[in-house]
Parts: sequence; C-alpha cells; structure tokens
Amino acid sequence: MAGILITAAGCGSDDDSSSTSSSSGTASTAAAPAKKSIKVGLVTDIGGLNDRSFNSLANQGLETAKSSLGIEGRVLTSKSNADYVPNLSTLAQQKYDLVIGVGFLMADAVGTVAKKFPDTKFAIIDVDATGLKGKPTNVEGLLFKEQQSGYLAGYLAGLYAKDNNIKTISSVGGQKIPPVDHYIAGYQAGAKAADPGIKTLNAYSQDFVDQAKCKEIALNQIAQGSGVVFQVAGQCGLGALDAAKEKGKQGIGVDADQAYLGAHILTSAIKKVDVAVTDTVKQVQADKFTGGANTTFEVSNGGAGIGKIGAAGTKYQSQIDEVTAKLKDGTITPPDTVTASK
Repeated sequence: MAGILITAAGCGSDDDSSSTSSSSGTASTAAAPAKKSIKVGLVTDIGGLNDRSFNSLANQGLETAKSSLGIEGRVLTSKSNADYVPNLSTLAQQKYDLVIGVGFLMADAVGTVAKKFPDTKFAIIDVDATGLKGKPTNVEGLLFKEQQSGYLAGYLAGLYAKDNNIKTISSVGGQKIPPVDHYIAGYQAGAKAADPGIKTLNAYSQDFVDQAKCKEIALNQIAQGSGVVFQVAGQCGLGALDAAKEKGKQGIGVDADQAYLGAHILTSAIKKVDVAVTDTVKQVQADKFTGGANTTFEVSNGGAGIGKIGAAGTKYQSQIDEVTAKLKDGTITPPDTVTASK
C-alpha cells in the first residue's frame, strides 16, 4: 500500500519533538545495508496531536518511521492557520528531507512554501498535488477515497436503523471541505442503500476543535429522531459522540478506530493516515519519491474502510463483507458530493 501523509502547522516551540532512533532492532535489517539517514518533519493542523484521529494518526506514522527506519523526526503543532507557512518554512530552512502537511486547509501554505524551497520534498494529505497553486513539482498529494469508508459506515447504520425502527440518522461535519463531504456523501448513500426509507440529517460546526459545538449539533439531531450520529469533525466531533452516549444512541467515529470510546460506538469510518505517512517516508528514503503527482488510498489497497464493529452491529458482518467486496471490485461507486439533508 502506498504512503500517506499528514501535517499540521504550529508554533515551533510548542509540542515539538526531535529524536533519532536506530532500526537495528528490527528482524529484517540484520544482513541488509544500513538505511539512508533522513530528516522528516510533520506539521499538524490546529486540531493538534490530541485529536485522537487525524493528527494523532499522522504522528503515529512518524513514530513508526523513527523506530523502524532509523530516521530523525520532528513535529510542529499549529495553534492557528497563520502558523502553517512559518512552520513549514522552519522545517524547510532546517534542511529536512521531507516535510509533511496535514490536511486540506494547508493546501495554499504548502503550495507557497514548496515553491520557495524547490529542493525540499513535501507531502500533503487530502490535497491533489496537481491542483496546487503554482504547480510545484516537489509535492506529493496523499488522497483517500473517504466516500468508500463513509459508505460502509452508512450501510451498517442503515441496517441497524431498519432493524430497530429508527427512521433518522445523522452526521456532524467540521468545515465543509472535500474530505469531510466525501465521508458524509458516502455515509448517506450507504444508509439509503441499506434502508431506502431512511432520513439523513447533516450539519457543520465550522470547527474541528471545540467539542461543545459538535455536541450541541448532535443533541439537536437526536432531538429530531437521529438514532445514529456520525462525526466528521476531528476533536470537535468527540463532542458529537459524547452526545450519542449521553442519549443512549449509536455513534460512528472517523479517521481512526474510535471503538475505545465505549460500547456506543457502532463502528468508525477510517483511513490509514499512519500507514500513509510511514510509506511516504520509505519512498523518500529509497529515492523513489514522486513529486507533482498523487497517491490514492482506498478499500482495494487497504487504505480505507471501517474499524471494529460494536456489539450492536456484529450481526451484520457478512453483509458488510459483501459490500466491501463490491467496493473493491468497483461494482459500487459511492458519490463524493453532499447535496442536502433528506
């Protein structure tokens, strides 16, 4: 599976880490030549490393690269959007071999900094590198088919709702940006495929951090009859899942497998950001990095899917397996554009 990467921008002195670790302890390196020593910088977005989803996964991927590949890694955490350019620039000025930016909101910043540092390799998750301003040739886009993950989660939600006489399910997005809408569009389509009569509610918090905002939206949706709440808002979305728990409803996590939050988690729509980061580091270390192009992660290559299915949904496993197979072979092609609540 190809690599993926994520970055966030932030104040250089906050939550920074820099360390070098040897890969000599791994089983496969005993007789192999020493791996090339490189420096990799990761810039998180304002969600920070404690979002328990997107940025946290990116950091896990960097930590894996440090322990298994013997690279040096540093993380810069963003406090605001204004930190993106300074943080990316700091790593480029310090001669990092690869600088990874986390998320769609960093597109302009990565495009700008990449043009100023043409000898530095950059990667950005959730952004089409070919569409960046100025067309920099030293940036690789790491894309996911979130609509496939969303479809599987929605199909499961639809099956559960139909069996439990639930007429409405919902989603809480952060900002209305393509990766968020891909998830939601797939979720709505999957739910309707499982239960054509289901009603779907959707709203945006315009925030990826403030849990209270997402909780308020979810509580409102539950008051309108939603029996399953899908969060697509990072750290903010944890508030939506808390609302589901509080009201005895099912919740669906995002990006990472959030089953650890409790029995109220029906499943999680996931994307392997950690693997993407690690694999992208491998590309650079092996001199196989390709700038000006994209790597796409989907169900067929293991880059997208759903996490652990909770007790309320385990009886539907065989049906989910069937849908997964159809996503892999292209029989099912979920939409990636959200229209309106129906």
